Amino acid sequence: MRFLKGHGTENDFVILPDLEDETALSAALVAKICDRRAGIGADGVLRVARTKESHEVAHLAATAEWFMDYRNADGSVAEMCGNGVRVFARYLIDAGLTEASEFALATRGGLRTIRVEPNGDITADMGKPVVDGESVATVGGQEYTGIRVDMGNPHLACAIGDPVVQLDLNHQPGFDTGIFPTGVNIELFNPVGVSRAVMRVFERGSGETRSCGTGAVATAVAAAHLSGDTTGTWTIEVPGGTLTVILDAETSYLSGPAAIVASGELMLAE
Repeated sequence: MRFLKGHGTENDFVILPDLEDETALSAALVAKICDRRAGIGADGVLRVARTKESHEVAHLAATAEWFMDYRNADGSVAEMCGNGVRVFARYLIDAGLTEASEFALATRGGLRTIRVEPNGDITADMGKPVVDGESVATVGGQEYTGIRVDMGNPHLACAIGDPVVQLDLNHQPGFDTGIFPTGVNIELFNPVGVSRAVMRVFERGSGETRSCGTGAVATAVAAAHLSGDTTGTWTIEVPGGTLTVILDAETSYLSGPAAIVASGELMLAE
């Protein structure tokens, strides 16, 4: 099986071209691929398939030619991935599978529109965030109240007074499983100046990652909510770099770098 490796602000992915939707990925195989010692190593897998060939999203084929089938590092199926969709777009461009500077992609979380910026950054329309009250995350015995944000996948974004660099995120933070029965991505952030925040994230199915695109948007939404200004441009600093989030009354945008760094032949089997 051919593979490529890419990342967006060091949120890294193995890309599997499967244009005619012929490969059934098991959770076990995805977990092996993402294993950083016995596999390629990644935060998740992006399988590239034609939308019209994929029964899950075939109804979107008239609008989007390509379907991003995203799997977390543990093999679980996910609805969306903000950095993943940008890396997926970079692959399509570099592989010559699209020549457009703007195009739509199909995901389990719905359509996502992509724009290639003049400086090479990839911007994704992430849709309208849905704020749905508050909940609590527990890290190292400390409870942090956060804002629940639905980005097509669930998030709990917590503004905290403790420096995020000092947190121990080697273990899954505690959360209310009644509110989040399928798990949740937990962002912990420090507001630092005007329209800027420093964020770390523990992603469901992957653990702590160097960056999370949907999490960056959720963090911007939570920070804007706390500041009383729900629109504007936010800079989100993550361990792997910097992302830009634009919030307006109708939708949200995520912008930043995305790169393909390697390709080869995958010889792992279930």
